[in-house]
Amino acid sequence: MVAEPRRPEGPGADPRAVAEDRKPPSDEARSAFTPPSGIAVPLPSGPPEPDGPTSEFAVPRGLVPEPSAEPQGSALSPPGGRGAGDAPPAFTPAHGVPLVRLTKETPWQDRMRTVLRMPVGERPAPEPVQLQGESGPAVPRVLDLTLRIGELLLAGGEGAEDVEAAMLAIATAYGLARCEPTVTFTLLSITHQPSLVDDPVTANRTVRRRAPDYTRLAAVFRLVDDISSDEGAVSLEEAYRRLAEIRRNRHPYPTWVLTAASGLLAGAASLLVGGGPPVFLAAALGAMLGDRLAWLCAGRGLPEFYQFVAAAMPPAAVGVALALAGADVSYSAVITGGLFALLPGRALVAGVQDGLTGFYITAAARLLEVMYFFIGIVVGVLLVLYIGVQLEATLDPDEALRSAERPVVQILAAMALSLTFALLLQQERHTVLAATLNGGVAWAVYGALHYAGGISPVASTAVAAGLVGLFGQLLSRLRYASSLPYVTAAIGPLLPGSPTYFGLLAIAQGHMNAGLASMAKAAALAIAIAIGVNLGGETARLFIRVPGASRGAGRRAAKRTRGF
Repeated sequence: MVAEPRRPEGPGADPRAVAEDRKPPSDEARSAFTPPSGIAVPLPSGPPEPDGPTSEFAVPRGLVPEPSAEPQGSALSPPGGRGAGDAPPAFTPAHGVPLVRLTKETPWQDRMRTVLRMPVGERPAPEPVQLQGESGPAVPRVLDLTLRIGELLLAGGEGAEDVEAAMLAIATAYGLARCEPTVTFTLLSITHQPSLVDDPVTANRTVRRRAPDYTRLAAVFRLVDDISSDEGAVSLEEAYRRLAEIRRNRHPYPTWVLTAASGLLAGAASLLVGGGPPVFLAAALGAMLGDRLAWLCAGRGLPEFYQFVAAAMPPAAVGVALALAGADVSYSAVITGGLFALLPGRALVAGVQDGLTGFYITAAARLLEVMYFFIGIVVGVLLVLYIGVQLEATLDPDEALRSAERPVVQILAAMALSLTFALLLQQERHTVLAATLNGGVAWAVYGALHYAGGISPVASTAVAAGLVGLFGQLLSRLRYASSLPYVTAAIGPLLPGSPTYFGLLAIAQGHMNAGLASMAKAAALAIAIAIGVNLGGETARLFIRVPGASRGAGRRAAKRTRGF
């Protein structure tokens, strides 16, 4: 191994050789931005840089950004210096870039529904209306409060879109940007992403139990309205306290009032289809027995399917007993009146509404729930009718209900039916009168179209249900509340009780074709009710525009009219 000769060092040495020999290694090489020797390095004037990675859009330390000539505005504002019509046609719609202003004068339902129907990249930045500390909102607690409120709304029967609007309103009020709520039949989820470089935070909550309590639903709506309004600040602690009070509040009506209301509902329904005072008493007795039997099953922990089976048997048994005794009453009116209290109109309307607004998974689950409840009613009534047929009870499937002879009595019966429905739904007392009048108007419109005008019952039911949805939506916007208390009870007189009974009776007697035809008619009437209610609500929203929004930008929805 030959040793490398040493280069001379000293006064006579070559300076280039000495400098080359003292060249630092690659890991000690200096940056090209290092100042030469003799020049002081300027000290940083701003705060120290963080140790972790930062965004590529961050301003380097020591560099002062130039002041912007234009004031900072919304991300949806048109660029300054040129109008919407001067923008390149490849990136701008034909009508220009809409300017969206979500003002606080608009009800929070419409403001949040407008935001939900926008693409995420086009949503305006939220304006916090609640006072926060210096460290900002507590993200986990805000998400937890949002999920708890959404759980109460979904368990109370509210539609998926309205639940998402309420969740987005709460998150926006507490200053959480880039929140995306998701609602299905049993699961609520919300995701918050602080920025493009931060990890998202996701929270979930499962809905275990559903109970129709519209008083609690109205209280939750008032809480959401107070949180999202800028009139009074509601802190997180105050919101949690009010939510705990809402959960602890007892139902406004005792159990005996609900049992009596179920009996009055069945009696009013029997008058609606042509019964008299004896039929009223018999239908009321059967419905109250069914209600008590269903409560007994619920107390033993049986699923709701068996509760519907048990509740459907006593009204049918009372009708069969009267037929066996040879009483001069309308047995069909007795059994039909008992079925009115069991038909799941609330779940049906919510399921069709979710499907029409694009929540297909939730709509399919709700409609499957309706199908199970309806099968439970069918099983309970068919068991009793089959026993009655074996005992040779005179039950005529071709019996015509005298439903067009007493219009004044029928309108009063329809109002009484809506009143008792409102009591069973645990509505607030000041909403009962409006729901009762709405139900009377619905039956009057149906009778005028079907009996006086000769229009088919399906079309007449759809028009009457559309008016119910229209008036209910307008009343809810007037009171800044949910539309369910004004709609659900009012559609009670339109429920297909008599086609359901005649279809079940024909099936029990072996006339399958006639029975299936009558059941198909009942299904068509139920779908007409649901679509009519939803269409009426959408018609009401057409007259409620977001102030300052351009035409067509208030409520955007998906556009897919060619099947792809």
